[in-house]
Amino acid sequence: MKTKKYVGAGLSFLFLLFVATLNAADTNAMKPNVLFIVVDDLRPELGCYDKTYIKSPNIDRIAAQGMVFNRAYCQQAVCSPTRSSLLTGTRPDTTKVWDLKTHFRVALPDVVTLPQLFKQNGYFVQGMGKVYHGGFNDPPSWSVPWKNPKAPVYALPENEALNAHKPAGEPDGDGESKAALPGEKEPYAAGEIATNRLNTRGPAFECADVPDNYYTDGKVGDMAVAALQNIAGKKEPFFLAVGFVKPHLPFVAPKKYWDLYNPKEIQLAPNPFRPKGAPEYAILEGDEMRMYHGIPTGHLPDALATQLKHAYFACVSYTDAQVGRVLAELDRLNLRTKTIVILWGDHGWKLGEHDAWAKHSNVEIDVNAPLILSMPGMKNAGAHTDALVEFVDVYPTLAELAGLPLPKFLEGTSLKPLLDDPKRPWKTAAFSQYPRSAMATHSVNLMGYTMRTDRYRFTVWVSEKDHSQIDAIELYDHQTDPQENLNVAKDPANAALVNQLMVEWKAGWQAAKPPVSEK
Repeated sequence: MKTKKYVGAGLSFLFLLFVATLNAADTNAMKPNVLFIVVDDLRPELGCYDKTYIKSPNIDRIAAQGMVFNRAYCQQAVCSPTRSSLLTGTRPDTTKVWDLKTHFRVALPDVVTLPQLFKQNGYFVQGMGKVYHGGFNDPPSWSVPWKNPKAPVYALPENEALNAHKPAGEPDGDGESKAALPGEKEPYAAGEIATNRLNTRGPAFECADVPDNYYTDGKVGDMAVAALQNIAGKKEPFFLAVGFVKPHLPFVAPKKYWDLYNPKEIQLAPNPFRPKGAPEYAILEGDEMRMYHGIPTGHLPDALATQLKHAYFACVSYTDAQVGRVLAELDRLNLRTKTIVILWGDHGWKLGEHDAWAKHSNVEIDVNAPLILSMPGMKNAGAHTDALVEFVDVYPTLAELAGLPLPKFLEGTSLKPLLDDPKRPWKTAAFSQYPRSAMATHSVNLMGYTMRTDRYRFTVWVSEKDHSQIDAIELYDHQTDPQENLNVAKDPANAALVNQLMVEWKAGWQAAKPPVSEK
């Protein structure tokens, strides 16, 4: 009798285990996959942002099947801080990453990153290319080790020879330095570098008749296609993070992408001058660009500026083509209809605006970046929204769309309601920041905290150690001055407005959250 009892109990247990396995399989089958694409230094200057002179058909295809966020803002316009912020769902003052040499796990050792959350909830998670900044990585984020291909920086021998003259400690590829040379400040994390780094790298651009996978991004495209082929056979859903480095400097792209653009049709920046009335340190001319051979200090000649814009546009189209290859493989494997696709640029980039080149500031052109999201069964496919959104919103958005639990530490808001109603009331402001080390114009390290409302950009520069000590204020009216060329903070007529915005600025992001939906 005991034997029959034990056999019966064992069969019952196996049956329950079988049912649980089936339920788990059904649950996994219902979960959406995620294709997570990040592009370095990409401006919202794409066909889907109504910049029809840019050839970006593949990114535009994501937009046609999804939603374009016209006013998406990063939390700090430089690589490591913005990536650390988005991938942890927290802001730079929480990650304590304001530079290019600090890993977010120093301040947040136990934080669950966005890909890590998916891994903890049954997803196969893989990353390749520039997802986290440069040589940084975060092993807990991945199911299998993150990979980055090795590729030459330049194709032409003369350019490789010039690049070989870098100071000791400079990276060989597209990554940015994470350590200063002896006796100097950290290289250009705050937009400034030592003179011994000027003109020490190869040229700022290259046009060579080579295949796509000669350079890094083509190889990343190869890796992503191969990863999708491998993932397609797995039972669990996937989260695939693919990071492309172009259009990061140097602007190198195969010749066929240069040939897409006529240099005679390229228009230079309409405002090649600093904002009137702004503090001198608000925008620096762009020492990152001056690290490359042949780039002079001061205002760049029009012919050189045109070459640089041509090269940047070519790089955008080159990366777009790699995005297209990944999307094509997703389609070929019949995965598109059950995959969320998100593409974002880690921050904006100045191409001569304000007589500067690079990012490293709080101006609109630097903190406004592309954000495009497509999901299966999209209600408003092809729509745009003018809602003010922030990159810290990406983490809760993807988690909610996948039905995953939201960690309590998150400092953003899920964008899911906007996918259903692009015009619904949303955040009253978006917040970013940028540091400035002590220099001739100020004796202490500063942090510029900027707030973008529907109409205004309001920036307050405070002492890094004592935020009650205000060094300068900037105010730009986007209704009359969308290029942010005139700081009107000191105009007596705006005194009441400045006071009002100061109240909002002090209240911070917590007070700017969207209204709660009525149920």
